[in-house]
Amino acid sequence: MKQLMLGNQAFARGLYEAGCSVVSSYPGTPSTEVTEEAAKYDEIYCEWAPNEKVAMEVAFGASLAGKRSFCGMKHVGLNVAADPLFTCSYTGVNAGLVICVADDPGMHSSQNEQDSRHYAKAAKVPMLEPADSAETCAYVKKAYEISEQFDTPVIVKMCTRIAHSQSLVETQERVVPKTPGYEKNAAKYVMMPANAIRRHPFVEERTRKLTAYAEDCDLNRVEMGDTKLGVITSSTSYQYVKEVFGEQASILKLGMIYPLPEKLILDFAAKVDKVVIVEELDAVIENHCRKLGLEVTGKDLFPIEGEFSQNLIAEKLGVKSVQASGLEEVLPNRPPVMCAGCPHRGLFYTLSKNQCRVLGDIGCYTLGAVAPLSAMDMTLCMGASVSAIHGFNKALAEESEGNTVAVIGDSTFMHSGMTGLANIAYNQSNSTVIILDNSITGMTGHQQNPTTGYNIKGDPAGKIDLESLCRSMGINRVVVIDPYDLEECDKVIKEELAAKEPSVIISRRPCALLKYVKPKPALHADENKCVGCKACMRLGCPAISMKNGKAVIDTTLCVGCGVCQQLCRCGALQTADV
Repeated sequence: MKQLMLGNQAFARGLYEAGCSVVSSYPGTPSTEVTEEAAKYDEIYCEWAPNEKVAMEVAFGASLAGKRSFCGMKHVGLNVAADPLFTCSYTGVNAGLVICVADDPGMHSSQNEQDSRHYAKAAKVPMLEPADSAETCAYVKKAYEISEQFDTPVIVKMCTRIAHSQSLVETQERVVPKTPGYEKNAAKYVMMPANAIRRHPFVEERTRKLTAYAEDCDLNRVEMGDTKLGVITSSTSYQYVKEVFGEQASILKLGMIYPLPEKLILDFAAKVDKVVIVEELDAVIENHCRKLGLEVTGKDLFPIEGEFSQNLIAEKLGVKSVQASGLEEVLPNRPPVMCAGCPHRGLFYTLSKNQCRVLGDIGCYTLGAVAPLSAMDMTLCMGASVSAIHGFNKALAEESEGNTVAVIGDSTFMHSGMTGLANIAYNQSNSTVIILDNSITGMTGHQQNPTTGYNIKGDPAGKIDLESLCRSMGINRVVVIDPYDLEECDKVIKEELAAKEPSVIISRRPCALLKYVKPKPALHADENKCVGCKACMRLGCPAISMKNGKAVIDTTLCVGCGVCQQLCRCGALQTADV
């Protein structure tokens, strides 16, 4: 039966049809929905792991036990999981192990736009790259076959456009293949140096065999058209090339992008007058072609950063592009802001008011850097705020200790903030860490985490108590505040910054968008009392605007959190029934 599916949905369907048994992932856009969709199949055990490293180790353990397994993550998540990845390349697998990594060209929701193809080459594991939803489902099943045939983990690389665009998928029934049971094999799986040395030649020989496989496998295909131009491409770039040229160019579409074939590429190049490489981000295919001695056009023509488009390819290759219609008027920019009623807003307002240095982290709260709050000095990667404040304060001591804080979300703290806090407790820096506990993993769309008390299916699960955890790690000063209470926020932040020892502030209020959070009645602005001081505007709440010099509240957005009321000295912001 044919179904219209998102790429991520098709990936999950491929897991189901391939007989995958165990899934462990950490949410990260644009990969999140793969695991969310897989969790809808009762035949697959699915979980959110605390981080990507743990997820990959869980998947490896399931493979070792003899069951097909999977872990998923975005591109920066693969950085976290690199340690087990590089070594399980040596160990190989027992049952099939497939890894999804989703790149984000254009950085729609990421702090960098790294090219994950480098990981496949560095770890010496095969990587497949589908170009639509149908290929995604098929490639996942093929990945398990390759994994078991060549004794290797296999990476299936997605990108934002493939993950979040729809196309038709021919669904099939689930088939659970017979896989080997667990047998102890220390020489294969215990990676002490003596065993690892023996496994390295296996990896190199495997790469040679995979290269031979890439030459004539159905993942790579030639589509001959006009021979004046030959295009070598993959993934979403293939779709753009096909839309621009149709049959007016010959195309070598690569579905297996590591290891890359050699003879196939050389034979294709011999059949065309000119070879152009169209690939987003780094010149991976291009460099391979140049290594083969080919004269090709690539990054000398196309940009190394950002997403491509049909018009970009048409422009660079001298083809008339289709001009899209647009609006005559210029629309104002709409930068992202915290939602109305966001529990982080009051906390960041207080930090801004007190002119605190704020070392930030990855989550919704990164928007604390945006005007008018402008209350963030640094954001690096998951968990970095907690580690960085320790270094910052060790470097500047009393110069920074009294006005510098680290902020980190509850999910991010469980991901990689705990080790940084352990370092603070162990090496004793006078650092104040604020855990922004909104009772969910907010930024990626409300996934559960170890602090929420629920698993991926919404069933009750183990719940980690943040206060007890922090105290058990050696932090004596742990205090919980309500970020809606500006006076309490101000008082506690000043107290903890003044303390001469490490401290943790837990800012606790559920995300306003959670289904179980019932909004209070919306506020309205009394124009007779409003003096136009714009104190309420300093919060950056999207529900508040100014009209004719007076504050106006959009009642369709307001959740009645009351934070703005605490700033209004003239009492103009009132509940509707006042």
